[in-house]
Amino acid sequence: MNSSTPEFADTLRIYGNLSLLEMAPVLLAAGEIYPGKTTVEHGSVMALWGKSSDLASLDSAGQADVATNSETQALRASVAHPDLRFIFTVAECPYRIVARHSAGISRLADLRGKRVGTQLESSAAYFLDSMLRTVGLTADDVVSVPFMAKTEAPLILIPEALKSGKLDAVALWEPQVQRARLAIGDDAIEFRDPAVYTEKFNLCTTQANLENPPLRQRIVAFVRALIAAAQRLKHEPQAGWRLVAQAAKLDMDTVRAAWPYLSYPGTLATDLLDIFERQDVWIAKVQGRTPRSRDALSKLIDDSVWREARAS
Repeated sequence: MNSSTPEFADTLRIYGNLSLLEMAPVLLAAGEIYPGKTTVEHGSVMALWGKSSDLASLDSAGQADVATNSETQALRASVAHPDLRFIFTVAECPYRIVARHSAGISRLADLRGKRVGTQLESSAAYFLDSMLRTVGLTADDVVSVPFMAKTEAPLILIPEALKSGKLDAVALWEPQVQRARLAIGDDAIEFRDPAVYTEKFNLCTTQANLENPPLRQRIVAFVRALIAAAQRLKHEPQAGWRLVAQAAKLDMDTVRAAWPYLSYPGTLATDLLDIFERQDVWIAKVQGRTPRSRDALSKLIDDSVWREARAS
């Protein structure tokens, strides 16, 4: 949207993974609600420092004012960039494992030794390990088969790989899991537990951006627009279906079928710090470092923008 008012004279630069249903409020807020100019680019929180992600799927160019990611990728980035700030929870989604019953899988423990398609060093990999631990296993007890957009094994190949038997199961985010489930029909068996893992897809910025008065004003206005977008999506989900289908190049049937697994809370999740404390143990192991303290992780969360947006 455009505005001639001075406080919205500059463009707010927004980055996020445009292949995700989680982006629906961002796309709606940026395109139809926020009173200023915006650009929305594919990328990750690394764009906040003018950098590209180390994951090919989140490759980007340019600089962001605000950016979205799952809590996993943002926490990974915050190790080198402790000035990152989580300011709003855009979406929440309990991930699913979809497996082939014909592969001898009828309970979660049957995944031992099976080939599971996932994305390494991601929220999906953390989810898979967390689920396996509930039955006394870990990710080391399965054969993780890596897939990632913009690589030789893109996510688009997963449904056929599951259907053909190259994979026994899939542990990923929406709508990839929904596409995989549709591919195997009645052979599908599903495992999920929101208490074990529910993705928190957050809007982030930097401390420097929050200390820049004109930019902070634009960020607060955008969070206000996100709150309005979340409310609208509760009553008019079709607006979100259309936007994510266009951005992610998905068919409407897939979007509509996966949509019920996501929620758009329109707030800053109150359990982020507990989640960070648990998840940083896993991330630290992957990165070969010591987990951060609860106090250090708490500094990554700033609720002042959300409180200001809600009050105005």
